[in-house]
Amino acid sequence: MEVKPVKPFEPVLAAQLPSGSQWIAQIKWDGVRMLSCYDGSSIELVNRRGNRRTLQYPELTVQGRYCRADSYILDGEVIALSGGKPSFHEVMRRDGLRSEAAVRAVKPQVPVLYMVFDILYCNGEWLLDRPLSVRQQLLQDVLLPHPHVQNVPSYTDPAQLFAAACKGGLEGIICKDIRSTYAPGGKDARWQKRKNILDVTAVAGGVTFRDGMVNALLLGLYDDEGRLHYIGHAGAGRLTATDWRNLTAQAHNLEVPVMPFTGVPQRSKDAVWIRPSLVFKLHFLEWNASGTLRQPVIQAQVDLPPDACRLEQRG
Repeated sequence: MEVKPVKPFEPVLAAQLPSGSQWIAQIKWDGVRMLSCYDGSSIELVNRRGNRRTLQYPELTVQGRYCRADSYILDGEVIALSGGKPSFHEVMRRDGLRSEAAVRAVKPQVPVLYMVFDILYCNGEWLLDRPLSVRQQLLQDVLLPHPHVQNVPSYTDPAQLFAAACKGGLEGIICKDIRSTYAPGGKDARWQKRKNILDVTAVAGGVTFRDGMVNALLLGLYDDEGRLHYIGHAGAGRLTATDWRNLTAQAHNLEVPVMPFTGVPQRSKDAVWIRPSLVFKLHFLEWNASGTLRQPVIQAQVDLPPDACRLEQRG
């Protein structure tokens, strides 16, 4: 039978850690959310948006199986490490590839791990209405040792894990109610994320140039009425010289005469306005009182629709 993926359940951003014996905590991995779907004959990898990523991660699809079930859907995060820590920039070097030749070339340079934290379907049976505690035990029973797959450990002291995540420079933690069921496409306080490193996904509405090359982005988020609000100007980050060259070519093709933001950005001098279609993930220290980002750092360009860049990310 065909195993069809679902849209993953999402955590909400929490200002403080939940308390109570029903809560467990897991490390929040700075990677790409991924479902692994096995129908008894082949494995398909599907990301949060429902797009296939089977081509990009062949080490997770070859028949050295990592789950003993006859059919399954696993939920987890594909990560790549840099300096011993998960790096979104590194995993995007794999996720953005679109040809087998490119994957073969980059695969040895960017090894990946699939950090599995849930099982939604097993041996022909949906598990969505089972409590998380039951799903976790089943996951423990069916996962097999594999060099590129790990079962995400759970901890009973969220405060202690969050302190460890902060000390280690990790992105944060996810707290989950062990009684919770799994609602595909849902997002509520049954799962809560507490961040040490703040991030945002924003769309570029303008660029600036230096010596004929794009050197910075003017970024924004949409409100519920479709208006684009300026949130900051970013030039620092993980982008390579090749990335900036590609951005320069894209910017020339997207140039528009009218500013797309609702208000004039602080850095509007010498800006070139572009059609808002290029989306980026950024890390930053905090939100300024003006509604802009303090010290934004570009992590990577991501394959997301511009209307996914929403003001509610500000919490």
